[in-house]
Amino acid sequence: MLGLPDSARACLFDMDGVLTRTAVVHARAWKEMFDGYLKDRAARAGEPFRPFDEHDDYDRYVDGKPRAAGVRSFLESRGISLPDGDPGDPPDAETVAGLGNRKNELVQRLIHDDGVEAYDGSVRYVRAAAEQGLRRAVVSSSANTREVLAAAGIADLFEDVVDGILAEREGLRGKPDPDTFLAGARLLGVDAAAAVVFEDSLAGVAAGRAGGFGCVVGIDRVGQADALRESGADLVVSDLADLLPPR
Repeated sequence: MLGLPDSARACLFDMDGVLTRTAVVHARAWKEMFDGYLKDRAARAGEPFRPFDEHDDYDRYVDGKPRAAGVRSFLESRGISLPDGDPGDPPDAETVAGLGNRKNELVQRLIHDDGVEAYDGSVRYVRAAAEQGLRRAVVSSSANTREVLAAAGIADLFEDVVDGILAEREGLRGKPDPDTFLAGARLLGVDAAAAVVFEDSLAGVAAGRAGGFGCVVGIDRVGQADALRESGADLVVSDLADLLPPR
């Protein structure tokens, strides 16, 4: 059924890079935020400025992770340790929360200015899944998930949403831990073994594998098919439309 095991009863979709073309927006926002901070820090310390790489650094340290975890992960890669701060820290605060809030402001500005586009192949696939009676939920670390789905015009295709807000409220660990995907399966009333995870990030694929899901589908938008398989993807496609029967 739609390229999935016969045991599949539900689909759990990551959003950025799987359903919507917002992964590039997030990468731009992370780069603008980190480059601004790193440039200022280098100037203060009299050291050379080394920019954030929106491909390698994004894929390795922040893609698919909750915002604070992404900030910490990248800073650790540069040997930088900052206090966590408080969730309400202003975006100019030199804390993990402050940098995360600065990145979130940039994402919201980019989404507002440029809009959100959904992948046509993904939309067709989700609609086909609905027609086949498969349950459907979005599982994303973004606190802006519902706004992005609405902006892309696809919110009505899903029965439930697990987002960064719910994860924080319920104390769910972010990807690569499987907590959020397991929460999505619970919301849909299915066991993990009967659910399929659709992810484009290495952390997300690892989360799907760690959760014991029936199948993990990796979506390769950036030429990392081998890395997705190494992280635990059972199947790798370049677009969800590849799983649809020929029209």
